[in-house]
Amino acid sequence: MRLLVSVSNPVEALAAIEGGADIIDAKDPQRGPLGPVTAEMLIRISDACRGRAPLTAALGDAPLEPDVAAGAARFASAGAGLVKLGFAGMQSESAIESALREAVRGVRGEGSKAGVIAVAYADADGLNAPVSDVVLTVAMRAGVAGVLIDTADKGGPGLRALMATDQLKPWVERAHDAGLLVAAAGRLEADDFVWVASLGVDIVGVRGAACEAGRSSAVSEAKVSMLRARCAAASQPQPCSTARPAAAPA
Repeated sequence: MRLLVSVSNPVEALAAIEGGADIIDAKDPQRGPLGPVTAEMLIRISDACRGRAPLTAALGDAPLEPDVAAGAARFASAGAGLVKLGFAGMQSESAIESALREAVRGVRGEGSKAGVIAVAYADADGLNAPVSDVVLTVAMRAGVAGVLIDTADKGGPGLRALMATDQLKPWVERAHDAGLLVAAAGRLEADDFVWVASLGVDIVGVRGAACEAGRSSAVSEAKVSMLRARCAAASQPQPCSTARPAAAPA
C-alpha cells in the first residue's frame, strides 16, 4: 500500500517528499474535497517534485468543470500522471460516463500516458452524488485507470465511520477484478491504516493527518515520515501463530 499526500504548493510538496510520501497529489483544500490548484501552481509543484515521486491532481467535480476534456488535458500536460474527477451534483449514469470519457480523451491527447481516477463519495447522501457502486460500475466501462473512495464533507465523519468493511472490501475486490487501481481517503489517520490495508487498497490518501494542525495548515515533513512508517507497517502480512494448542486436560 502506497502513501499519497495532498499538497497545495511546492513547499508542501517538498515536505511530503522529504517525509517519504510515495505519491504527491496537488489539491487546494480551500476549494473543497477535490479543489483543483491552478495549472500554473501544478507546474510549480511538478517542478518541485523533479521526478522524485509520481504526481496526481484533483480536477474537481464534473458539474463544476465547464470543459472536462480541456481541464484534464491541461493538468496532464502540466505533469499529472493521474487526474481525479468527482460527481457531486450529478446522478445520471450516462452523464457520469460521458464526463469520464471526456476526461480520458483529454489526458490521452498528444500521446500522454496519464490516466483518470473516478471518485466516489462515501457520504454521497445529501450531495446529489452517485453512490459508490454506481461510480464503480460506470468507471469499469469508461476506460479509466482507477477509482477512489473518499469523503466530501471534511468536517463530518471519516471513511471508516461511513462504510463498513463488509461493504467496502467487495467494492475494492470488484474494482481489482476489473483491472482498476484502488485508492481510499477521507479523514483517515495513522490508526486507520491497518484497516485500510486489510481492504486490499493500493493507495491510502491523506491531507489533514499530514498537516501541522488540520487540513488547512501546512504539510509537516515529520508527520508524513510517521505516516509513511505506519503505512509500511500496516502493509506487512500479519504474523500467524505457530504455537501448538495446549493439550486437553486428562
